[in-house]
Amino acid sequence: MMFAGLRLQPQRVTRGHGVLEGLLARLRGRQARRLMPPSLPRNRILDVGCGSYPLFLLSTRFTDRYGLDRDVPAGIAETQNLHLVAHDVEHNRKLPFDDAFFDAVTMLAVFEHLDEPVLIDLLREIRRVLVPGGVFVMTTPADWTAGILTRMAKLWLVSSEEVGEHKSQYSQAQIRDLLARAGFAPERVDAGSFEAGMNLWARAAR
Repeated sequence: MMFAGLRLQPQRVTRGHGVLEGLLARLRGRQARRLMPPSLPRNRILDVGCGSYPLFLLSTRFTDRYGLDRDVPAGIAETQNLHLVAHDVEHNRKLPFDDAFFDAVTMLAVFEHLDEPVLIDLLREIRRVLVPGGVFVMTTPADWTAGILTRMAKLWLVSSEEVGEHKSQYSQAQIRDLLARAGFAPERVDAGSFEAGMNLWARAAR
């Protein structure tokens, strides 16, 4: 069963309320971890749009973990290897990190919240901060799920605040095109779907 072994998180992992938000965040995180190549160095990782609670970062085994969001999570104590950075990519598209700083960068359920010009610039920045051979992993709802998500929000299954802020949705072909326009080599991009096709993933190597 798809949800076997997964439990709802007591922490609120997104803005707004939704009975399934914690579960869905765990599924996204599990998919992202599966997409990390075994040979990838585990020195530094950045999660862009880490949300109200850095659930994914806390589940990774990287030495240094960075979370970036316009509103950094409140009440989360930073540790020696967990760093939360307040940064709004819509108003400042340059990421506050040096070139080739991260082995991996993730964007889980963030694509749909950004306008295309912002997204292209952000993807270029992500490529810049990745080490050669580093990996970018993303997830986003499939382009046919808008009506389903709206109905789920009305039933309090997912956050109506989050769904209401969706600006676009994408197909696998559109995601590949955006990554290519940002400078990722098409032959180094993989893409697929999970959660019965309702969500898409992509992995791009620097």
